[in-house]
Amino acid sequence: MSKTVLIAGAGPVGLVLALMLHRQGREVRVFESVSELKPLGVGINLLPHSARILHDLGFAERLDADAVRTSALHYYNKFGQLIWTEPRGVAAGYPVPQYSIHRGTLQFMLLEQVRSELGVASVTTGMKLVGWKDCSAKIIARFADKSGRIHEMEGGCLIAADGINSSAREVLYPDEGKPIYGGRILWRGTTRSRAFLDARTMFMAGHQDCKFVAYPISGPEKGLALINWIAELSRPDFNPGRQDWNRRVSAEAFKEPFRDWRFSWLDIPALIEDCEAVYEFPLSDRNPLPRWSHGRMTLIGDAAHPMYPIGSNGASQGILDAEKLAAELAARDDVIEAFSAYEEARRPATAKIVLMNRNNGPEQVMQLAEERAPEGFDDIEQVIPRRELEEISMRYKQAAGFTIAEVNKVAHQREA
Repeated sequence: MSKTVLIAGAGPVGLVLALMLHRQGREVRVFESVSELKPLGVGINLLPHSARILHDLGFAERLDADAVRTSALHYYNKFGQLIWTEPRGVAAGYPVPQYSIHRGTLQFMLLEQVRSELGVASVTTGMKLVGWKDCSAKIIARFADKSGRIHEMEGGCLIAADGINSSAREVLYPDEGKPIYGGRILWRGTTRSRAFLDARTMFMAGHQDCKFVAYPISGPEKGLALINWIAELSRPDFNPGRQDWNRRVSAEAFKEPFRDWRFSWLDIPALIEDCEAVYEFPLSDRNPLPRWSHGRMTLIGDAAHPMYPIGSNGASQGILDAEKLAAELAARDDVIEAFSAYEEARRPATAKIVLMNRNNGPEQVMQLAEERAPEGFDDIEQVIPRRELEEISMRYKQAAGFTIAEVNKVAHQREA
């Protein structure tokens, strides 16, 4: 394939894919619907299998400078009693770290590199994908600017990385409707606060109807770190509109259930109170699709498989998509065959994770503790045997493709 690759969406997944394809010698154009790219969002996690891909692209030093190497993951009940803990990243034996980073920082790290390697003109903003025409040897994509004017771009293929509200997916599946609301709302923010535990640990506390998650996304300076946090409550009667990642709300909407969540190592009410901006996210996903690829176009990342933010997997799975798609395009001259091979590998794998996340993925250990010991416990082994906890953790890692053995195997193969 020698013609230009058109990518709709300049989020982390679209930008990673653009770099990979450019380094294969392809011409790549990226189109983003927003008029101006800004480092928006809150924290995300990059699991070792996706961190390995970013290391391969040359971002190891930047990640170590701008992100936190996550050392451990802890699960607690609502009283702050420890249910389960496990090391993460290099502390667990992986060849690469697990990172916690601000989404905007990651996006702009990738954007700067794309503009440096591909040229500033390679990324065009204010252009929303609205349709395409698949011809025998090319594709003509149609983009609308903010005035509604249509611009046609010709390429060898089109890849839609335009997120959970993907316009490309809407074209393909016009009757699908809006994302499926999961009956719970997440409120997210970042607060500069005293570093907790070892200043590199991620924790989750509570259960599926009332949960709090926090992890640092910057190293401590004078004892203070930037803490990313998520407060989650069951709100089955809530009627969400379009998923908006930048909807600001008052903490009054959710802070009351967490008023007594003061642990010896972290004051959660203070973390909420000291936050300057809180964003509301209805927990949403979409049902797995029967097909991503249609001729010379395909879906990738959240456009293909939006999932609940459980198990720290959303961004990582999109980056894995990009690696697989780039590899298949490099291995085959026929775009349609490459898309088919990519989808055959990635669609079943991500569909399984979407469904597992609906059942709380590895976070189900907190729900089990709540159901079996709602008033707390003296010995977690009497509530959930260690073997059961280990099995839950391993089952999710196997489904998501980041067991230590699997990540190490891929790393060794690439070194060879």
